[in-house]
Amino acid sequence: MAIRWISIVLMLVMTGAQLLTSARAAEPQVPVLWDAKERLPKPDLSALPRLRFLTTTDFPPFNFLDGAGRLSGFHVDLARAICAELGIAEKCQIQALPWAELEGALQKGEGEAIIAGIAATPESRSKYAFSRSYLQFPARFIMQKTKALTEPIFDRLRDKRVGVVASSAHERMLRDYFGTVQVVPFDRPEELYDGLKAGKVDAAFGDGMRFAFWLGGSDAAACCRFAGGPYLAPEYLGSGMAIATRANDPALAAAFDYALQEISVKGIFAEFYLRYFPVSFF
Repeated sequence: MAIRWISIVLMLVMTGAQLLTSARAAEPQVPVLWDAKERLPKPDLSALPRLRFLTTTDFPPFNFLDGAGRLSGFHVDLARAICAELGIAEKCQIQALPWAELEGALQKGEGEAIIAGIAATPESRSKYAFSRSYLQFPARFIMQKTKALTEPIFDRLRDKRVGVVASSAHERMLRDYFGTVQVVPFDRPEELYDGLKAGKVDAAFGDGMRFAFWLGGSDAAACCRFAGGPYLAPEYLGSGMAIATRANDPALAAAFDYALQEISVKGIFAEFYLRYFPVSFF
């Protein structure tokens, strides 16, 4: 367990300077997953006849239909920005399909890439070539505002009652990495939130993005805020979101890497992130 704890501490230290200035920071923090000093080769896609991204309409704020019925969301804006960076905006298309049809449509050549949150796992890598991750989902603690802790919080959490959704990856991570706390499992997220508001637990531990939406919503009633973190642990939480292409088209996935890095360095990614995630989960 000591090795695992060292691993997550190192991950926090390495990302902390870029991802988190302080839990008390006035401005939302934007994840920086790209090394600005790395030089990725600029691809030549002039011969590409079309670049059609496939996505869905039922995963807000990533992809959804707005009030006018137009396809919108973080993924839609990101896809268009990628096309602009690659210099092929006039060849760029975005098509929404039901989730179950995405893989078949890609394999039949009805699109060139899927931008819909397909997880890059050993199994999925046998079907797809993936870009690097453009967004990861850290675990976070949330606490009542009057009691919220700041880093380093490991020792400060000793013997605290920490709620978590039962049988989740976050419960396993909490037990492994924060073995000094009293783990209090809840069956549903709503019960976890209610328990935190009522003071039945000192803190809640879980998915930062879901916590951010709850903190920014009316149900939270401005009771709570993030405490410590963020904690990135791919062995528990996965490697984050990436763009999928056909397995025999790794060159296109590499082209996306170039565009995504440029988008990050130029601040475009930060603009999109703050637009769709005003309560930052980093």
